[in-house]
Amino acid sequence: MSEKGSESFDETNANITSNISSSSDIENENENNKFEIQSEVDLKLSLEEKNEKVEQLANELGINHKKLMWKIDLWVIPPFCLLYFLAFLDRVNISNAKVYGIEKSLNLHGNQFAAALTVFFVPYIVFEILSNYLIKIIKPHTWLSSMIFLFGMVTLLLAYSKNYAGLIVCRLFLGIFEAGSFPAIFYIIANFYSPAEALRRFAFFFNCTCLAGGCAGALAYRIHDLNGKHGLTSWQWIYIIEGAFTMGLAIPLFFAVTDFPEEARFLNSNERTFLKRKLEFFQGNSGFEVKQTWKDIAKVFKEPMLYICALVYFALVVPAYSYAFFAPTIITQMGYTAMEAQRHSIYPWLATMGYSLIIAIVSDYTKIRLPFALIACATAIAGLSMIMTLTDSPNPRYAGCFLTAMGLYSCMPVFICWMSLNFSGHSRKSVGTAFVIGFGNIGGIIASFIFPNNESPSYKKGLGICIAFSCLAFVAIIAYYLYLKFQNNRKNSESYKQKWNLLDKRTQIVKGDENPDFKYWY
Repeated sequence: MSEKGSESFDETNANITSNISSSSDIENENENNKFEIQSEVDLKLSLEEKNEKVEQLANELGINHKKLMWKIDLWVIPPFCLLYFLAFLDRVNISNAKVYGIEKSLNLHGNQFAAALTVFFVPYIVFEILSNYLIKIIKPHTWLSSMIFLFGMVTLLLAYSKNYAGLIVCRLFLGIFEAGSFPAIFYIIANFYSPAEALRRFAFFFNCTCLAGGCAGALAYRIHDLNGKHGLTSWQWIYIIEGAFTMGLAIPLFFAVTDFPEEARFLNSNERTFLKRKLEFFQGNSGFEVKQTWKDIAKVFKEPMLYICALVYFALVVPAYSYAFFAPTIITQMGYTAMEAQRHSIYPWLATMGYSLIIAIVSDYTKIRLPFALIACATAIAGLSMIMTLTDSPNPRYAGCFLTAMGLYSCMPVFICWMSLNFSGHSRKSVGTAFVIGFGNIGGIIASFIFPNNESPSYKKGLGICIAFSCLAFVAIIAYYLYLKFQNNRKNSESYKQKWNLLDKRTQIVKGDENPDFKYWY
């Protein structure tokens, strides 16, 4: 950090405050100096030098760095964990409802159950980029808590579906209201942490998915006792209890969910300044103060990295959603009763939590991503292969469920964190997280149709498709690594640097990770 930067902390802090309340376009302002690009110097430093500068900055601002990180962890991660726990719980409970007879109650036949699964993903895919765009206009705590309240309300109403049409309508609105949650959470979290700090936080958050999967089974296991109460069946009680639970918790989430670091209510002025400046050493200027335009968003779609990442996540989602939707049914068809199947569906999720956190901690410690993503992906391939081939051996097949969940739900947070932190700046991070996760969820549509009832209990075709997509993910992850390596080498060329230096400051900030001094992680 330059001496000039050290002397202007108070000025920078004042600029942040004024910029938050400003809605005028940056190009119409004459204060271009406030967009002075720290990355011209800071991003060139080695990791050790950056850490030294961060500690120097902490001393100058009177910040206890370790204490601040604990504060951020406590204010940022748990509310998002609870929020997505509720969203995922309400999303996957249809598989538990299937075990308890929703198909028979609603007279579903043919591909109607699969269509009900599919319709959720159509709006989920369409609205994610729009949601990430709006979240800078409508503050995250307002937007996300409102969406989760509406999501819970629709879940509760789903219990009173009388036919196929009612189920389809409810699933459609579930997709609309949940569309903004998952990419928005990753988008926000990625703005609080440096690359070396991020993965264990991402993994901890992502493990709420695992916890929700386990709790969905545990709740369904206990809710079975309510069958027949007040004239309602077990599957209806699943939706009533989980929907009401979600709606109730949306209220405290309004106060608990954080906004972006520049507006975070739990940080004081010095802490905001420190965090913003600290992250500039690793990610460059975030561009929060820049008014984002649709033109900025459109330019991100010219980036090949966006489509490689989308392919990876898409290939992971097919087997991951297949597991989440159909594991209870597979376990049931291994000889367990409906209630025992719900109980046995919990254990693979619990094992996944431990495995995912171990991978995340080691990956952050070593500061590399590629090997851990590949190891997790290979674990999933091994597990799926066991489930497909050992149809006459219930115990080994159940062990395959453990490996499948552990592999898929460990690979996904590694990759999403890797991808999110390689997109720098609000515009690119916003579009990157939304498009990759949105496009990836097309895999949920495929997963909805590849396990038809008439192919149980072996599900050879469906499991074979899942293995193929897992292998595709393995290859695409390698392609992503090679592309990042190519880009890092390309940035070293003089022609690239010259073209970059001709750009105006606003354009450089919006382009973020395209800065020649920004080095992609792998």
